[in-house]
Amino acid sequence: MPSKNIAVILSGCGHRDGSEIHEATLSLWAIHKHGAEYQCFAPNVMQHHVLNHCTGEEMPEQRNVLLESARIARGKIMDLANFEATAFDGLVIPGGVGAVKNLCTYAFAGPDCTVNPDVAHAIKAMHQQGKPIGALCIAPVILAKVLGKVTVTVGQDAATAANISALGGNHAPTWQGEISVDQENKIVTTPCYMLDSRVDQIGAGADKLIQAMLDLMQLPSA
Repeated sequence: MPSKNIAVILSGCGHRDGSEIHEATLSLWAIHKHGAEYQCFAPNVMQHHVLNHCTGEEMPEQRNVLLESARIARGKIMDLANFEATAFDGLVIPGGVGAVKNLCTYAFAGPDCTVNPDVAHAIKAMHQQGKPIGALCIAPVILAKVLGKVTVTVGQDAATAANISALGGNHAPTWQGEISVDQENKIVTTPCYMLDSRVDQIGAGADKLIQAMLDLMQLPSA
């Protein structure tokens, strides 16, 4: 049986203004651990801003989300505008604040946010084809915004859970290393750094998320 192929959408490099590097890297590790393959994507747009990861202060420079994401992907990355759902069996979106600054505007507008058109297209196309989608940390809010009635988790964060409800979604409370599985919609989420977590707990959540996605791939499409 050929290996499953999973697309991974990155949002930059570094948790303050891009993808959370532990979540992204451990998702890639888990994909290979379970015998699947991956292709990284990112939108070819400018970051909302660039932050100093020591101080949190904004820096007077501009960076491109695709080019920054290439740091994590070791250069093997594609423009999300060229994403074709038919080429993949699943989709994963790691967290990091860049997910809600560069992939959508949730960090600034909450439930009234907009989603990058290429990100929204990828999510909708995979969902319409009955293929599983995984999201880590804060990224599940993007799924709630795009898809509406899905069940996701952001751990124990009451404010974000309320916003997910406002978007038409359902929130499932979880703890470190746990996952939420929406069987009907084939959505798998894990809270990661939405909780005070260690790196090994991030790895445990990513590992369970990928395993659950591979299990969902065996189910018939609706």
